[in-house]
Amino acid sequence: MKINTLELYQYQLPLDKCLPVGKQRIDSRKGIILSLELLNEAMTPRIEQVEIAPLSGLDIEGNPIQDFSQETLEQIIDELAITLPQLIGKPVDLLLEQSEKTQYPSLAFGLSLLHAKINGQLTGHHISLQNMKSVPLIYRAQNEALSVLHDRVRSLASEVHSIKVKVAQTSLEEEIKLIHEILAIRPDLKLKLDANRGFTLEQAIEFAACLPLHAIEYIEEPCINPQDNPAFYQAIEMPWALDESLNDPDYQFEMLDGLTALVLKPMLIGSLEKLQRLQSEAEHAGVRFILSSSLESSLGIKALAKLSQSMTPDEIPGLDTLGAFSADILISSGKPHLLGLDSIKLINRYQ
Repeated sequence: MKINTLELYQYQLPLDKCLPVGKQRIDSRKGIILSLELLNEAMTPRIEQVEIAPLSGLDIEGNPIQDFSQETLEQIIDELAITLPQLIGKPVDLLLEQSEKTQYPSLAFGLSLLHAKINGQLTGHHISLQNMKSVPLIYRAQNEALSVLHDRVRSLASEVHSIKVKVAQTSLEEEIKLIHEILAIRPDLKLKLDANRGFTLEQAIEFAACLPLHAIEYIEEPCINPQDNPAFYQAIEMPWALDESLNDPDYQFEMLDGLTALVLKPMLIGSLEKLQRLQSEAEHAGVRFILSSSLESSLGIKALAKLSQSMTPDEIPGLDTLGAFSADILISSGKPHLLGLDSIKLINRYQ
């Protein structure tokens, strides 16, 4: 199969409610859609699309987003303006070569994912975004009454037994109280806490010491200084996971005291080959490998759901972020507005 046509689209979607990015908040999400048309030997066309959306830009206060993607969307677009014309008329395996050459993780992931879709590596995994399995994300929106958050917990389906809760957002007292209130409403729940490096070592220990350890699966990135995480575990014996640390291009897997999971956002990590190497190292050490979203649109979320079924069939991914989006793109999650490519800005077309 040869690449016949490449189209690049840019979207910017407002959010119905702000989404947390660490301690920051965003009220819109932008990215690009790469659409590729292939021709086989019989000249029969086939079209595949992929989303590329680095988690960077500005938060609602105009400050740069910290600790996530280092590249900007503009840098991705500039590199694709050079790369895409070179792919016309070439075999699809060139996508994989380009994914290994680029220094930008979001582009590496997008190109390798597109190659995997074309080669059928994600076929056979039938997923509906309306009923896919994902760990529900619980966080308190700005100026939101606690009663509203309590109602969200009450509305969780009875078959849901694990949720993710954002912590290190307010005071220790408020958040300790929040965890106990959640468990009072649903004592059967197991909590995955996400601190986004929000606590000092002393704060993390004080926070964890006030919680029922049996109800906590793990806490992601508990300490401002990740080197303190093993000391946190030695003090309190609460398992912990890595998230932001994995975004460092120089990260190398190392088994540490108390490390129980790697929570990966593929858009921030890089190519599928890099993901697979990291998965092999983690699982060899008995560490869980869990995929999570970088707040992609419905197109990206469906791809991540399929990827999770393929790579980690025994883990429920963290993809519960579409609820804040004002519209879907190409793939419906049940929202009233579904945007096709004709509703998104065409940046360039190569053929």
